[in-house]
Amino acid sequence: MKRFLSQLIAAAAVAAIAGGAIAEPREVRVASHVSTMSPLHQQSEMLAAEIEKRLPGQFSFVLFPGGQLGKEKALITNVKAGSIEMINVASGVLKLDKKLGVFDLPWLFQDRDHVQGAMAAGLEDAVRARIEEVAGVKVIGVYENGFRHVINAKRAVATPDDLDGLKIRISGGKFRQGVFQQMGATPQKVSWKETFTALQTGVVDGAEAATYGFYEQKHFEVAAHLSLTGHVYTPSFLLASRSFWDSLSAEQRAAFDAAGRAITARAYEAAAGLEARYFEEMKSKLSINEVDLAAFQKATAKSYDDYVASEGDDWLKLVRAAAGSN
Repeated sequence: MKRFLSQLIAAAAVAAIAGGAIAEPREVRVASHVSTMSPLHQQSEMLAAEIEKRLPGQFSFVLFPGGQLGKEKALITNVKAGSIEMINVASGVLKLDKKLGVFDLPWLFQDRDHVQGAMAAGLEDAVRARIEEVAGVKVIGVYENGFRHVINAKRAVATPDDLDGLKIRISGGKFRQGVFQQMGATPQKVSWKETFTALQTGVVDGAEAATYGFYEQKHFEVAAHLSLTGHVYTPSFLLASRSFWDSLSAEQRAAFDAAGRAITARAYEAAAGLEARYFEEMKSKLSINEVDLAAFQKATAKSYDDYVASEGDDWLKLVRAAAGSN
């Protein structure tokens, strides 16, 4: 009898320990290469809150913004390898596959409404499927990193001719550099963290980036003109490793899937609000101007030819159809 009671007590203790372990929330790391000032950080916070609503107490999200766990390329490598649960990244994903390079095409979208219309019309689902196929990860959500604009110390850029002769710090590959070169600009390779000093000393006349980048680096202190060129729109991609995804229960997977899609509209709205706030805070420091979108689209139309020849125009048709219904 004593032996039976001992076994029973031991079994109860194991069960209690196991029960406690199950009750403990599972830690999920979400890393990003950009700062807390970016839309991506907001999106990660939104997902964490939405999962807590749907699966209370089951997960504890720990956010690592600002490249704490590595730069964008390293984060993508690590999530593919399963060494981190989730990441929220942007343009690095476009390098995974040539078809994803559609987002590198210049002046593809008219505005944020156009982006959302194309995504809702099937572009988002096509992009999700492509990323999952080529990278072996789970796409939790496709949101917004933002439109890229041009800031410079020389003059307002309203037409392609206004770029002629400007030395512009440009990120991205040869394709984006080539687009600026076609309009007479001289691309410059400068570290992002050194761009402020380069603007201040005249090493570069300007730079292209998303709005939050200009704001957090205080480029408005050394550049007089922010031109809303919107020359490239980059989505953000909230990705989970396949090993993390496969470890979830069916109920948990359904909740993550639903949560990732549920926050989409709020993510776009929050990104727009963040950009408007940064514009408001910068407008007393420099001039902000709109551009002749049609002129830029006309000037760069031929840059689409190589993409279509290589990857087809099915995704472009979705984008163009959304423009017509906008």
